[in-house]
Amino acid sequence: MPGNGSVGQRLGYVFLCLYPLIAAGLVGPRALRMPVVDEVVGAVLFVATVAAMWAVGVRGRRTPEIGERCLAAGALLMAPFVLIGASWVGLGPPWQATAPENVMRYVVLMVASLAVSTGFVVGRDALASVGERTWSALSLATSLLGGVAYLVWVTFELAAWVAHVRVGHAPDALVALEDVIDLQLFVAGAVTYLATASFAASMRRIGWLGRGAMRAYVVANLFALVLLTVRGLSFPDPRALDSPWYTQPGFIVGIPAVPWVMPFWLGLVLVRRAGGAPPEGALVTDSRMRGS
Repeated sequence: MPGNGSVGQRLGYVFLCLYPLIAAGLVGPRALRMPVVDEVVGAVLFVATVAAMWAVGVRGRRTPEIGERCLAAGALLMAPFVLIGASWVGLGPPWQATAPENVMRYVVLMVASLAVSTGFVVGRDALASVGERTWSALSLATSLLGGVAYLVWVTFELAAWVAHVRVGHAPDALVALEDVIDLQLFVAGAVTYLATASFAASMRRIGWLGRGAMRAYVVANLFALVLLTVRGLSFPDPRALDSPWYTQPGFIVGIPAVPWVMPFWLGLVLVRRAGGAPPEGALVTDSRMRGS
């Protein structure tokens, strides 16, 4: 937790650090999916999240242009869980939700995938503007590939659930493409983990991320990639697993929104940077690297 800034900034930072876990905890319980209740909880969570982002990123910027880029990139990388927390309260997994709820689920995932890809693009622009072009270029390339794969996958899934709403079942043509659809999700998750590791390395090169934090991001993302690879190209049917899905690491790292958890936290670092807070543990000696 940062040691500088107002009480509001510190509380906002802690809240945002925990936010993906809070959102995930509110998504699972179907009992919360009641008229008015889920809407009120989602609205409160959305307002609290936006207020926390404002508190963390609002302080005067010594470098307005770079600060604006950091704020935009950070907000985009954080957007998926902001949307999930606002609209998925009590939604549960796809096999528990209704067909209309799943249509909404995949619309949110489509918007979220576009936000993450755009966030990496804007973030790369901010990093390149202060001299880091190698790792940020790798992050840009892999994030764009991941965004395309996510978009292809979610388009298939959205079409299938729209058909469920209209006629009660998915078209045979989409069912026949199940292996292709699973492959798209595998590729999307794998390259997103690579993009996040590269982005963390890039942020470290210019001192926007501490050495220990960078190592943690890189190791965590590469470990998740290994688990995903060991699991295989196909997304397993959770109802056919030998043990509950939440005890299967390979299943968890392949859940569509999970690869966006660590980009969310990197986005929070960028929002802090936009607010003028120095990154914890950063070692920067060159004034150009500080963006001043």
